[in-house]
Amino acid sequence: MDDSTRARLLGEMRGSRRRSRDRSSNGAAHEDSPAPAKPRTAGKVSAFDFSSLPEVHQFAVQRAAAEVMGIENPFFRAHDALASATTTIGGRDYDNYASYNYLGLNGHPAVNKAAKDAIERYGTSVSASRLVAGQRPFHAEVESALAAVHGVEDAIVMVSGHATNVTTIGHLMKPSDLVLTDSLVHNSIAEGCKLSGATRLNFPHNDLEALERLLEEHRHKHDRVLIIVEGLYSMDGDYPDLPALIRLKQSFDAWLLVDEAHSIGVMGNTGHGIAEHFGIDPRCVEMWMGTLSKTFSACGGYIAGSKALCDYLRLSAPGFVFSVGLSPALAAATLASCKLLNDEPERVERLHRNGRHFLEKAREAGLDTGPSAGLAIVPVMVGSSIGAVSLSNRLLERGINALPIIFPAVAERSARLRFFVTSEHSLEQIERTVEIVAEELAAVKTSASPFASISARS
Repeated sequence: MDDSTRARLLGEMRGSRRRSRDRSSNGAAHEDSPAPAKPRTAGKVSAFDFSSLPEVHQFAVQRAAAEVMGIENPFFRAHDALASATTTIGGRDYDNYASYNYLGLNGHPAVNKAAKDAIERYGTSVSASRLVAGQRPFHAEVESALAAVHGVEDAIVMVSGHATNVTTIGHLMKPSDLVLTDSLVHNSIAEGCKLSGATRLNFPHNDLEALERLLEEHRHKHDRVLIIVEGLYSMDGDYPDLPALIRLKQSFDAWLLVDEAHSIGVMGNTGHGIAEHFGIDPRCVEMWMGTLSKTFSACGGYIAGSKALCDYLRLSAPGFVFSVGLSPALAAATLASCKLLNDEPERVERLHRNGRHFLEKAREAGLDTGPSAGLAIVPVMVGSSIGAVSLSNRLLERGINALPIIFPAVAERSARLRFFVTSEHSLEQIERTVEIVAEELAAVKTSASPFASISARS
């Protein structure tokens, strides 16, 4: 991007801020009049230029601002090898805290062999939806193994974790229904609610008193009610009070869906999730959702629960019926990972030890770790998006890969770095990391931000 382009984009950014301030101070709600659409002219046929979209243009403005401030984009960096406790980027090795490989099963020899053997026998794809011609013996085996991990009757596997929530919620809930969601649930849950047409109400994060008030006020207005929470929240590293949630949903004749994307393999003495953590019978929960890309070292998603539920979804959920079946390699990797989870509980023990150690050392160093429980996910609060990106880049220079979470994914004042701890990290590695993070965060907070001068001039 040349200097003139950067200057023009920054000028537009400042002008946009001034217009926003003017509208705010005048209390006016109107927007600037949109430019009239240009009529199509006869002649050469061409595709629409998406760079003319205001949304795309805004990204260009943001990139220009980052360039002026000398801030390198921390996202989409290519890893040259397996990402576990360490990784390789651009030929250099790093301590890695940006992987969901919680138990180190991705890359495990038994998992790799299972995937290769499956390809040799079945090829790389099942080439059809399971309903039509894509069913293979390993599909039922995977679903049985996942159901056993959760301690329920059955499971149904789909090819995308995101699509699993979208199609399940979107299909089960109707416009006459109500969905009550924790304010920090994943985007896939929000999209599923939109698709369903059901009324959706948020309750403040982990505030079950607020949830109870919503149930008291709204339950009688709707046919069915679904409460959705996560087993372990990936932004904050904390978890809900599952026994209290079960009591609430039973009292108000509601359903409960627990998204265990980050808690299965992590919570509980043997990694069987939040139900094991609390000593709760998992059959008390209507739906357990999970992903295959984390503990199970594959890709996809699933719903675990009663046989009646899973059979119904197999025959009617659009995201399953009209989608190709899980590929042989991914199914085999999932099966091998389920076996290792059960056969090697010491992996879960190491993960718990490492998570607690990271949290303890971070707090001793004065780092703000929010409400993290020290179960594999530990955020370090920075307080601004610019600061979080700067800290991430400074850590990379010192051999640590940890990515920022910035606005609008979180509130600006809650911008942070997330550290995903695995069973494969060493205690020495963790201690060195925390020491460096504390040093670099202090440097970020004491250095003048180039953004401040730009904001002042605008």
